[in-house]
Amino acid sequence: MLRRWLFADQLGQHFLDDPTQPAVMIESKAVFRRRVYHRQKAHLVLSALRHRAAELGDQVVYLRTETYRDGLRQVSGPLEVCHPTSRRARALVHGLPDVAVLPPRGFITGLDDFAGWADQRRGALRMDDFYRFARLRHGVLVVGDEPEGGRWSFDADSREPPPGDADRLDVPPPPGISEDEIDAEVRHDLDRWEREGIRFVGRDGPRLFPATRAEATARLTHFVRHRLTPFGPYEDAMLAADPFMAHSMLSSSFNLGLLDPMAAVRAAERAYRTGAAPLASVEGFVRQLLGWRDFVWNLYWYFDAGYRDSDRLLAMRTVPRWWEELDADSVRARCLSDVLAGVRDRGWVHHVPRLMVLGNYALQRGWRPAELVDWFHRSFVDGFEWVMTVNVVGMSQFADLGAMSTKPYASGGAYLNRMSDYCGGCRYDPRRRVGEKACPFTAGYWYFLDRTRGTLPPNARMARSLAQLDRLTDLAQVKAQEKQRGDRAP
Repeated sequence: MLRRWLFADQLGQHFLDDPTQPAVMIESKAVFRRRVYHRQKAHLVLSALRHRAAELGDQVVYLRTETYRDGLRQVSGPLEVCHPTSRRARALVHGLPDVAVLPPRGFITGLDDFAGWADQRRGALRMDDFYRFARLRHGVLVVGDEPEGGRWSFDADSREPPPGDADRLDVPPPPGISEDEIDAEVRHDLDRWEREGIRFVGRDGPRLFPATRAEATARLTHFVRHRLTPFGPYEDAMLAADPFMAHSMLSSSFNLGLLDPMAAVRAAERAYRTGAAPLASVEGFVRQLLGWRDFVWNLYWYFDAGYRDSDRLLAMRTVPRWWEELDADSVRARCLSDVLAGVRDRGWVHHVPRLMVLGNYALQRGWRPAELVDWFHRSFVDGFEWVMTVNVVGMSQFADLGAMSTKPYASGGAYLNRMSDYCGGCRYDPRRRVGEKACPFTAGYWYFLDRTRGTLPPNARMARSLAQLDRLTDLAQVKAQEKQRGDRAP
């Protein structure tokens, strides 16, 4: 039996053909020299890697070296490896002698199946279309050829604002994480690396996310039983005092390979069929895994390598230092300050603050998409090259002019006011475009539309906003104000 080389995002049982298969794992220090990662991300990845090695025991050869090549020189005989998750790693393994590359694991729809589906489409690729294909292909929440409940998506039911005057959702917290001697060793090593000149961003802190399959499985079981039902309606809501809401907090577990996404899909589906969770909530969770996650993974490989540098909105400004350094204390806009602090303190915020606060602000300012891909990759515990490339370039920054989404995810302060409790305690007024109290999101929205209206493709979903832009009597003031603001922290 060939020895299986396991990367740090291939840590689940489903990456081995046999529970007793011999393995090799390499901890490459050079990975952390190349990029300035969030301290908690580095901790999570190393902790997960070392915990898996401890589970495998004598079955694995575990090497701590400067580079992967240094490690491989210490391994004799041929190896096999599952398809890596980045182009850089794929180029590495394809360039090595005596290393057989197997198809990808840890995803549901295969690359060939996706390519067959995508090749038949003319024009832009859309997640909703792919999601229907995947539901039918894998027999998830369907009755024959029809969707369970008569609708393919209950997304419209997932947009409830935060409930009443509550400052947090009334849901039980997810199972806590207990650090052990492996975590202590990782923290000691990272402290030493910093003294040696390897730099990190963000704050260190107790590990918040699973590093083992047992921890991830416990969190998934708890989520399905206790948090899946409220997850559905409040999926897009934000509360300053409740950063986790009812989200599963499992994105890093899927992306490290600790959990098999199809097993999670089936667990959610069983919850619906046994009456433990409503269809709308179950479908929303399934859509994230079987739909969006697989869609983004496959598009990363389906698009060519140059997609990462797409910049068709001509966003040429460099990401500012306060953003790079997660300097939330320099920001006065309450929503942006709180979300940036969440990245600084946890290396994680849920998908709506990522898209509608961080991504929205960067889009309005015209920051370079490729720099943002790198920032999201480095700054989030669940950030990997394949995840962030399409999510940031295509969805968040609309830099491909609609190759995989229908419109820019740009909004003014009114959306944030409706979907969060941020605006009530903010120095800025979401209704104002100009002046000392002008909301930087509201002013920035119109500034963005004016700057890009000659580039944005004709789109019925944008027509109303563009028509309203022409009726603004204070547009010249908005433009002058936002040019003066520049890239300073708002």
